[in-house]
Amino acid sequence: MTILSNGHLWKHSEFIENKNFSFNKNKILSSLSKKDIDDAYLSISSWEGYSPTPLIELDKLSKELNLNKIFYKDESKRFDLKSFKALGGAYAVEKVSNGNKDIVVATATAGNHGRSVAWGARRLGLKCKIFISEFVSDARGQAMADLGADVVKVKGNYEKSLIECIKQSTDNNWQIVQDVAWKDYMIVPKYTMAGYTVMMREIVDQINVNKITHIILQAGVGGMAGAMVAGIARYLDNVPTTITVEPDSAACVLESIRTGKIEKIDIKRESLMGGMSCGEVSLVPWEILKNSVKYCISLPDDDIAKTMKLLGNASFSEEKIIAGENSAPGVISLITSCEDEKIKEKIKLNKDSNVMLIGCEGDTDQKMYQKLISQ
Repeated sequence: MTILSNGHLWKHSEFIENKNFSFNKNKILSSLSKKDIDDAYLSISSWEGYSPTPLIELDKLSKELNLNKIFYKDESKRFDLKSFKALGGAYAVEKVSNGNKDIVVATATAGNHGRSVAWGARRLGLKCKIFISEFVSDARGQAMADLGADVVKVKGNYEKSLIECIKQSTDNNWQIVQDVAWKDYMIVPKYTMAGYTVMMREIVDQINVNKITHIILQAGVGGMAGAMVAGIARYLDNVPTTITVEPDSAACVLESIRTGKIEKIDIKRESLMGGMSCGEVSLVPWEILKNSVKYCISLPDDDIAKTMKLLGNASFSEEKIIAGENSAPGVISLITSCEDEKIKEKIKLNKDSNVMLIGCEGDTDQKMYQKLISQ
């Protein structure tokens, strides 16, 4: 071993198995239907500038970990937005507006979802209001303003920005385009998730004959993870071992899987993995994830910057990969799972394994990216 064997100990905080695991394709597709998934692909693949994002082999890393293949879906190349979220928010805007140019769309965001909504609104010539918390960087706020959105900064955390978004939208009759579901607000988050399933369609087209044996999915409120599981149910014949990964300070999916019901986390400190620092799993993805995820892992922030740097200097693959802080956890959880003999055996990682990782974003905050890789 060369890249990994310099005495550095890769860390995870917790690893659990889902006691209620049972992968039922029909049940999954009752939450996000084949029609939802197929409509999203049909629509998004016809947008100007659309092309599938690259699937990169982390061949240097697979050799070190003694696995057959590690695939990395590089969403840093998604439209001009450098994030998988471009698929969700913008598609939801298209569905919600349904050709009506007079509506105003609004959302609360930590960054990437808001950019997608703003970009989708600009694409269709709509007015857009974005609510961000005081913890969202100025660069992220500016990126949304540059897309023509009216950006409103709210005192407090993400939850406070969502409450303000709902209040002002109700008062002004704006259309909320949120990626989080709550009681009586389920349809738009479904559109958002349907957009994300385009990644799985592309993967199936890109991967040829290699069967995916394992897939590691980042979970914030669970939207991307739930969408990819629905994509597996829609497009794959086999069922890979599905693992979610979260920050240990906001492991709401892990805690909910542990108890079998939605658990709310009181976030005491914000994780570097900002887009995944979420206290409660969303209702639509929860219906999918509660039975279909096999294992959950939570991580500290310790290895994020190091992993971003190793991806960026081509230590894991033949090419340099620009990976944001939310792209690193999949790679870290794979390394730490391989270095822990008990976990490695439990989840059956071996020389025949083909692992899929989701590089969900690039340098969406360039200042933050430079700061982290220079650490």
